[in-house]
Amino acid sequence: MKRRPPQFALSLKTTGNEASLILGKVYRIGPDAGAAKDDLVRVIDESGDDYLFARKQFAFVEFPQPVRRKILALQRAG
Repeated sequence: MKRRPPQFALSLKTTGNEASLILGKVYRIGPDAGAAKDDLVRVIDESGDDYLFARKQFAFVEFPQPVRRKILALQRAG
């Protein structure tokens, strides 16, 4: 079974979440069908913890495989 590559999102709006999100940062997105029904997205932070935010705060982006690997490696190292 083929694993789905991680999805990423760019934070576009941090109003009300300045302590949790960095404007313009690329975040890894975790799967959450229940949250998606409520127009929310599960964002994974630097510590590996995940939180729900409004979907409209992000632009969803796709990267080529080498770039995805590099982003994940940087997040693990940081």
